[in-house]
Amino acid sequence: MATKKASDLFVKCLEAEGVEYVFGIPGEENLDLLESLRKSSIKLIVNRHEQASAFMAATYGRLTGKAGVCLATLGPGATNLVTGIAHAQLGGMPVVAITGQKGIRDNLQANFQVLDVVGLMKPITKRAVQIQTPKNIPHEIRAAFKIATTERQGVCHIELPEDIADEPVEEKFKPHRPFPVRRPIADAKAIELAAEAIKKAKHPIIIVSSRAQRTRVSSQLKKFCDQTNLFVIHTQLGKGVLGDDHKNSLYAFGLHKRDYVHCVIEKSDLMIMIGYATKEHPPSVWNKHLDKKILHIDFTPAEPEVHYDPQIEVVGDIGSSLEHLGEALKGYAFDGAYCSTIKKMLDKLLFSEGADDGSFPLRPRRVVADVRKAMGAQDILCLDNGIYKLWFSRHYKTHAIGTFLLDNALATMGAGLPTAMAAKMVNPGKKVLAVAGDGGFMMNSQELETAVRNKIPAVILLLNDNAFGFIKWKQEGMKFGNFGMDLGNPDFVKYAESYGASALKVKKADELLPALEKGFKLAEKEKKPVLIECPIDYSENKKVWSEELDTLICPV
Repeated sequence: MATKKASDLFVKCLEAEGVEYVFGIPGEENLDLLESLRKSSIKLIVNRHEQASAFMAATYGRLTGKAGVCLATLGPGATNLVTGIAHAQLGGMPVVAITGQKGIRDNLQANFQVLDVVGLMKPITKRAVQIQTPKNIPHEIRAAFKIATTERQGVCHIELPEDIADEPVEEKFKPHRPFPVRRPIADAKAIELAAEAIKKAKHPIIIVSSRAQRTRVSSQLKKFCDQTNLFVIHTQLGKGVLGDDHKNSLYAFGLHKRDYVHCVIEKSDLMIMIGYATKEHPPSVWNKHLDKKILHIDFTPAEPEVHYDPQIEVVGDIGSSLEHLGEALKGYAFDGAYCSTIKKMLDKLLFSEGADDGSFPLRPRRVVADVRKAMGAQDILCLDNGIYKLWFSRHYKTHAIGTFLLDNALATMGAGLPTAMAAKMVNPGKKVLAVAGDGGFMMNSQELETAVRNKIPAVILLLNDNAFGFIKWKQEGMKFGNFGMDLGNPDFVKYAESYGASALKVKKADELLPALEKGFKLAEKEKKPVLIECPIDYSENKKVWSEELDTLICPV
């Protein structure tokens, strides 16, 4: 006997999956679902643009390991989700995206706003389906959450037409209960081959990437490095896995070009890639001559390409693989003298030079140094996409997983503020700082209102150069004339205040650190976001990244 409607069952299934938040913008095609959400334990966070909803869902998934959920209506609502969905899919962040649709059995509005949204989503998700009957709701939702959180994590999309949402459904159709699935462990022979390769190598080096951002992987990697004395370089998305307070950390890649740390790469005869995806840091940068022996350690097999063709693969739970590899390497200890030499060089070049620069507008290394002083080891830094992202990747010491959030897969602008908002919701006891340029900030600046309305006390450091600075630097490097890069901006302090946020402006170099400290206190006291505008001078891009790196001579 039919006793409830499909949208109620849909929401009960979300509750069974442990969903805490739905980030989105509703439309008339999902009003039934909205009414069912109103009566549920799930909190709806209404954004001002669907792109931000997907960014927030992605960040929730990234930090919790559970699928974040975003919601939009049909047509333009669904297309507005696309950038955030692509961001989550390429970045390996678990998300379930829900969109509405016109009735599939009785539609009186013809093709008004109708697109093949499922077809649109298929190329940028792990799975995309339309609910065609209420009885399919439980298994489709269970499938979406299971697939989204299975390695490699990503996005699943569900379309719920409005007539299906309103249909009655029999009581016997109930939510499927989620059960944990244990990851398989690596084959013993693969562990043996990997251990032999490490023992034979003269200069092995570990590269740690995004899929190593797991608590057990981080703890096992520290034990592994303590035992073997092997050194680690992080990709931008891997920062924090070993922790830069560990003696074997060689910090992180910054640019997609030869950098100081590549002195170790060039000497290496075995690249131990842990949780690596080629989209994070191009293998052509570190395997330019196709001469590197590669050991691939991951949850899933490698996807080979021209510059990434592993000779050995250890496939299974990464934490378990490192534990068993450590057992197979008992008695082995890497000399590491050259890596120690490079570490001393990095400590000087990355963390001393420029850290006290008194120039104004501020220069990047001073900005990074002051941000590091203002943040605790467990506090969370969220970067939008711009030239500052590279400076932070190179110069910001990161001590724990989930504390350095950026996107170096899709690398979309506009993600910084929504990322910080979701990070603060998940970690209310930590300081959360978004760093954005004026270009990226203005792409989703309307989310300040969302943060004010929902009392989210994140702090935003807005680095203002009145331009698309990253592309401007690239344009100059290619000897092209300055064209199409300069911007006009609002008075950012007044702009933020118009939304109800608090705002500060840095007017000299020594004001940045006090402004950050004041901003964090003010945000917590007033329970709302605080924006700090800081003028920035990127002129040292050319000096450091073009002139110094192009003439870099590695120690012998």
